[in-house]
Amino acid sequence: MSYRVLVIDDEELIRKSLGKLLTSRGYRVDAASTAAEGLALVEEHHPQVVVLDLKLPDGSGLEVLARIREIDSTSEVVVITAFGDVSSAVEAMKAGACDFLKKPYELEEICLAVEQAARSFERESQLNVYQSRALSRFHEETILGRCPAMLQVRDLISKVARSEASTVLIEGESGTGKELVAHAIHYQSDRGRFPMMEVNCSSFQDHLLENELFGHERGAYTDAHALKKGLVELCNRGTLFLDEVGDMAPGTQARLLRFLENLTFKRVGGTEEIKVDLRIVAATNKNLDRAVEASGFRQDLYYRLKVVNVCLPPLREREDDVLELAGHFVQEFNRKFKKRFRILPQDTRAALLRYGWPGNVRELRNMLERIVLLEDGEELLPEFLPPEVVRAAEESMPRPVSADGPRPTLAEVEERYILEVLESVAGNKSHAARLLGMSRQGLIERLKRMERRAPQLSR
Repeated sequence: MSYRVLVIDDEELIRKSLGKLLTSRGYRVDAASTAAEGLALVEEHHPQVVVLDLKLPDGSGLEVLARIREIDSTSEVVVITAFGDVSSAVEAMKAGACDFLKKPYELEEICLAVEQAARSFERESQLNVYQSRALSRFHEETILGRCPAMLQVRDLISKVARSEASTVLIEGESGTGKELVAHAIHYQSDRGRFPMMEVNCSSFQDHLLENELFGHERGAYTDAHALKKGLVELCNRGTLFLDEVGDMAPGTQARLLRFLENLTFKRVGGTEEIKVDLRIVAATNKNLDRAVEASGFRQDLYYRLKVVNVCLPPLREREDDVLELAGHFVQEFNRKFKKRFRILPQDTRAALLRYGWPGNVRELRNMLERIVLLEDGEELLPEFLPPEVVRAAEESMPRPVSADGPRPTLAEVEERYILEVLESVAGNKSHAARLLGMSRQGLIERLKRMERRAPQLSR
């Protein structure tokens, strides 16, 4: 990319010589001799780098700097200040300048400063693209589901993201989407501009996890040949995600609790107290109340982590969301594998609704990814489903009528089955209609006809 550089300096010799040198290095260069002219060029061209003299004939360079930041906050500004005027340089850095040079200086010095500023702009641009993609992936609408429990979860994510809560505990069975919620909290917050670091607490032994979190000094132990910054330090101003925190060893639990008291720590083998600003998001599929009772998890740490508690319901308690999730995943994998599935036949829908999903959303997603990858067509047929899903659907169907004794009519069998389904969903007509493969209004009409026949059925 050919970066555009704007030079704002009232000395013509500097403008021309610096412009010539920067042009020879591949930059597109504009020049201005006054504050007003420079600001007009900033508004017109939005240069990636501005070289700004703080002494201008028609205004303060610091005021120009502030205005540049208002016009385009992405522009990197290198300021030039008179020899000995260090206070102005300090003010400029506070106002957002990326570097400053004192007169007299060599032109090569300015070229080097412009090159570093261009690299900084490129890094920041790449970070903005990454953050934009991450935000689009983890905004609240990606937490799918319209059941009351999931609506509450989405509302809580939004509130937590905007808050100053320093710790959040996410609880839920494996596969319910705890990691997705953690990312949503991070990227919807102001901390989303800064790193999010993740560690699975069950993957490390006690001392190794402590080293991973807090780092070590050179020589802290035999293989510590160089200083290593831990995740806590690397995600300063961002979010640290502790997955499977219920598996954290007692020694590391104690160290984490001490850290949470004031967000200060020492690297392993170090003496310097380091302070950071971050949010801890912890997740677990264990029942920490029971773990505390069994002395497997520190009670004080549990309450410290549980400042805000997000509880994710299992998919078997979210039957209203199963088909929505299925449709979303099918479309996702259609795009990924260039397939064209668009129809979920009634038998397929019924089977998905009757299965218990012990692996929760992850199991549903993995199953549909496998089907879309391996099968073809527009209809996702029931024979594509795994045996356990089909078997669960078959077991939930009414059993054949015995050959002994009087046989009920087909209408009576259907009506009894409708009543059984209604009873199984606590009278929820919308849910029952989906299980029965009919519209809600159709079910209501059928129930009315059954009520009219009730005297006959009771005889």
